[in-house]
Amino acid sequence: MIWRLGYTILLWAMLPLVLARLFWRGLREHGYWVAWRERFGYYRVIESPAPAQRTIWVHAVSLGEVHAAKPLIEKLLGLCPQYRIVFSQMTATGRDAAQGIFGDRVQLTWLPYDYSFAVRRFIANFNPNLGIFIETEIWFNLIRECKCAGIPLFLANARLSEKSAAGYLKIAPLSRRAFGSFDAVAAQTEADASRFLRLGAHSPDVVGNLKFDAAALPRPYDLVETFRNRYGQRAVLLAASTRDGEEAMLLDALVCVPIGDILVVIVPRHPQRFAVVAELMKKRGIQFARRSDNADVPIKCNFVLGDSVGEMDAYYRSSDIAFVGGSLLDYGGQNLIEACAAGVPVLIGPFTRNFQEVADMAVEAGAAKRTMNARETVDLAFELLAEPRTRVEMGHAGQIFSAQHQGATDKTVSIVLRLLNADSPLRQN
Repeated sequence: MIWRLGYTILLWAMLPLVLARLFWRGLREHGYWVAWRERFGYYRVIESPAPAQRTIWVHAVSLGEVHAAKPLIEKLLGLCPQYRIVFSQMTATGRDAAQGIFGDRVQLTWLPYDYSFAVRRFIANFNPNLGIFIETEIWFNLIRECKCAGIPLFLANARLSEKSAAGYLKIAPLSRRAFGSFDAVAAQTEADASRFLRLGAHSPDVVGNLKFDAAALPRPYDLVETFRNRYGQRAVLLAASTRDGEEAMLLDALVCVPIGDILVVIVPRHPQRFAVVAELMKKRGIQFARRSDNADVPIKCNFVLGDSVGEMDAYYRSSDIAFVGGSLLDYGGQNLIEACAAGVPVLIGPFTRNFQEVADMAVEAGAAKRTMNARETVDLAFELLAEPRTRVEMGHAGQIFSAQHQGATDKTVSIVLRLLNADSPLRQN
C-alpha cells in the first residue's frame, strides 16, 4: 500500500531526529534515558508470564492518560488475577506517575517507536492477549502488527476533537484502516463516537469519561493539610496546568492589580518548564517560593511555583479558586474534571476543544466560568475571592456535576471482559 510505504519511509528518514529528541529530552528529564532501548523493542530479559498466566496490555501515553487509566486498571487487577498487566507509556512523567500509583503490581515498559521491527519485538516479548489504548493514541505500524498477530485491540476513553478528526481525514487511507482495526471503541461522548464512525471505527460505544471515576478515587489528604499550613490563612488563586505563553500573560495581568494578601500558585503543565516560569517571575521582580523548598511561604511572598508532579489534586483542594490552563492560548485546554471533583470553583479560557463537551457542561452546571483573556481571568478570580458564598455554590455544583457523570469504568470493564472471552484460542498462552 503506497500510503503505508510513504509513512514507513518518512519514519526512517526521521530516525536521526527521533534519537536527537530523545537525547535532548533526557538532558532535561533524565527519566527519558531509563531503559531507553525498550523504545526499539530491546529488553534485558525476555519477560514471559507464568505458564498459566495471560497478559492484558494497557497503553497510556502520558500523565493525564495514566491517571485516567487508574480506575480501569484497579478494577482489572481485582477482577482478572489470572492476567498480568503490562502498562506502557511514552513520557517520563507518565512512567513516573504509573510507578508511583501501581508500584510492582503492574509491569511498566516504554511503548516502542512505530518501527515494525521494534513493534514485533515488543509483541514477541510480552505476547499480549488484549491491547487497550487510552484516549486517542494511533500508531499505524503498531496497530497493523497487532492485528497480524491476532491481538484484539480496544480504544478506551476515546476522544477526538473536530480538528484532530480533520487531520486524520487528510490521511484517510491510513487512518480509516487503523481505526477500523479496533475490535471495540469506547467513546467519551456522542460527538466523539460520530467522529470515530467517520474515520472507520466499527459501532463505537458511548460510555462516558474515565476521568470522572479517577477523580472520585480515595486519596490521602495529608498533603492538602500540609499545603494549607504552608500557605497560611491567605486566599489562594491556583493557575493549574499552564502552558507556554500563559504564565507570562497571567503574571503581566497580576502585576497590574493590587494583590493584597492573596497567594498565587502557578503549576506549569510540563516539568521541563519549571525553570522557565521561575525565570519569568525573576525578570518581573516577583518574589516567589517553590513547592520543592518544602517550607512555609513567607508572609510577604505572594507567589508560589508548584514545581512538582503528581500532586495536582492536593493543589486543587488547598486552593480557593482554580484557573485550568491550556485554555488562554490555543492548546485545546486541560482536564478540568479533577478541579470540579475537588469542589473548587473553576475558571477556563476560550480554547477548550480537547474537553469541549465537559467544559460546556461544567459551565452550564454552574461549576465553571469562562473568560476570554488573562486580564478577565484575574479580575473574575479576584471578584470570586471576595464572594465566599458564590465560591461555595460553584464548588458544590462541581462536586454534583462530577458525581453525576461517574460510571464509565464499569462500562469499560464489561467491554474488556467481552473481548477477553472472545479472545482467539490461538492467542492463549
